[in-house]
Amino acid sequence: MAAQPDPEFDPRHHRTTRQRWFEDFETGERFVLPSRTVTEAHFSAFQALSGDNHPIHYDTPYCQAHGHSGMLAHGLQVLCFTAAGAGLFPHQVSESLIAFLDQSSRFLAPVHSGDTLYPQLVIADLQAQRTTGVLTMRTTIHNQNRVCVLDGEHRYLLRMRPIV
Repeated sequence: MAAQPDPEFDPRHHRTTRQRWFEDFETGERFVLPSRTVTEAHFSAFQALSGDNHPIHYDTPYCQAHGHSGMLAHGLQVLCFTAAGAGLFPHQVSESLIAFLDQSSRFLAPVHSGDTLYPQLVIADLQAQRTTGVLTMRTTIHNQNRVCVLDGEHRYLLRMRPIV
């Protein structure tokens, strides 16, 4: 006997969080992303993805000879830890997100294999337009020693709530 569709189930309503529109957000809202300890596996995966083969990122004796305790994470590798997709934000804007417009970042301190990173996104600015708005998030990553290793911004273009 074949399984029958459940008329009570609608995949459009299978959500992890409620839908939000541009006007639902407030300056100062925080989106904490999961902390992660950077491992040599992250370095290998990033090397394979980026093609970056400079020894400062992949040769421990070279790094130590240049004053680092171990392999130095590539800036773009560290930046990846600010991906909003690791948290709830993209689930909240699944219907309202038009585009990830741009990002900027400053790398403030080195990140080595074994460091634990604590990324967060904080809404820093909301610029309403006619039917859309630009949401700016400040991005930061602190390490296990409370040192801010990255500071930057992400900007997203969101739809305003549709008029029904």
